Amino acid sequence: MNRTIRTLLGVTATATIVALGVPALSAAANASATSAAGVTSAVSAGAADGLRQAQPFLFTYTFNGRLKVAGGNFTVGRRVYLVVKYNTGRTAFSRWETARTHSITPGGAVYVETTIAAPCAGGANGYARGYDDATRTWSPRLAVAICQRID
Repeated sequence: MNRTIRTLLGVTATATIVALGVPALSAAANASATSAAGVTSAVSAGAADGLRQAQPFLFTYTFNGRLKVAGGNFTVGRRVYLVVKYNTGRTAFSRWETARTHSITPGGAVYVETTIAAPCAGGANGYARGYDDATRTWSPRLAVAICQRID
């Protein structure tokens, strides 16, 4: 399966995909308080119909000793809010990006290098999500390991 995913996404052997097989959330889960946390849109739900073909997705890899979060199926030319949170809900990293076309990633793609050190030992203690502002749609949660300093 990993070879198929790498082939589909064009990810080379130097960029390791941590996880892609995250189950899709129901519509009720997407409408939770998490989705309304400070994210607003000027586009009405009716105006966003048909802007995006498939559900947005995220994947992660390590680059320059940092966690890099990327994804596709966002609305090309529109804003995407990328957030990495601890499982407790505390935000570790967030940024608005513009989705662009990419030769190997379907739909509008985002590639963001976070300030989070990587790789990390241990299990996933957080998650990443992407919010398509045009369609008001969250990607499914993607489990990530967030490194923490121990002094």
